[in-house]
Amino acid sequence: MPMSPVAACAIMKRTVKSDILKPILTLFKKELVLEVRQQYSFYGILLYMGATIFVLFLAIQDPDEKIWNGLFWVIQLFICINAVAKSFMQESRARMLYFYTISSPAHFMVAKLLFNSLLMLLMTLISLVLFLAFIGNPVQKMLPFIGLSLLGGFSLSMVFTFWRPLRQKPAKTLLLWRFWAFRLLFRNSCCL
Repeated sequence: MPMSPVAACAIMKRTVKSDILKPILTLFKKELVLEVRQQYSFYGILLYMGATIFVLFLAIQDPDEKIWNGLFWVIQLFICINAVAKSFMQESRARMLYFYTISSPAHFMVAKLLFNSLLMLLMTLISLVLFLAFIGNPVQKMLPFIGLSLLGGFSLSMVFTFWRPLRQKPAKTLLLWRFWAFRLLFRNSCCL
């Protein structure tokens, strides 16, 4: 019995969607499995975050609202830079070539974007809880601030995830990449 054109079109749409999502989800799962297996990068970022917030607690007992906000966003910036840099540092040139042979670079980047965004959302929540626990709560409207913090962390991870592969090939040093990342953010934030 022949298939109707509508049914054939629906089947083709399903296979196209699954063909697009399957490599992205596979690469995302690979990132998640690597992070679970090699927990040193995650715990390293957590240690950096906790130590920095604790040192701020010891240095500044009760900061006013503007200083608290500035310190929070500076720490968010450094956390994001370290998280994104570590996710790309574990990929060697040979492994990158292998990933490009089994999937497209677009799939690879979308999977990296998803993983780094979720990682940064988690790091934002943890750093906000640590800030509130150690340094206090000068925020007057907490729910909008939490939403804005999550959106800011998501945005930072997107910018740095897009920016990192562009600067990885010419210069392998992390310091140069951080310089270019700060320059990009400073230039774009000054235009606002």
